[in-house]
Amino acid sequence: MQQPDTTPAVLRLADVGFAAPATLLARHGLALERVADGASIPGSYWGDDEAGIIGCTVYARTDTPVHSLLHEACHLLVLPPERRAQVHTDATDSVPEEDATCYLQIVLADELPGVGRARLMADMDAWGYSYRLGSTRAWFEQDAENARRWLVERGLLTHDGKFPAAADAAA
Repeated sequence: MQQPDTTPAVLRLADVGFAAPATLLARHGLALERVADGASIPGSYWGDDEAGIIGCTVYARTDTPVHSLLHEACHLLVLPPERRAQVHTDATDSVPEEDATCYLQIVLADELPGVGRARLMADMDAWGYSYRLGSTRAWFEQDAENARRWLVERGLLTHDGKFPAAADAAA
């Protein structure tokens, strides 16, 4: 007899809606564009239900995982504004930028009602993010100092680990 799958499903936009993520992205100069269910997602690196990016717009469907939406948005946020406009599908091949993106998506998860960093990290693990310490939480808590420092140096994270308000980030 096969055991039932008890793995929790990753949180999707259908679970949290588009309003809060759209507001969060807009506060930081990004747009969220809803793609019709079943339609191809423009600018999606991974395809299927994964979010896409073109310029300053993040594209997603109701079945897009929240972690994917945040990850792609954070790819844009870690870039200087003049580089964002040039992005189509693949934002970077820089390891420091990728690490900063992963760190920032965890921080931003706390700004979405019903999400939070603990849930996002579990979803990242379920999706298949891999870190040398074995889990997203272990990486974030014990091995992500370089990513944190990178974000602080660029004004994308305060010294106390918060993402600054849009007005603060622009200053």
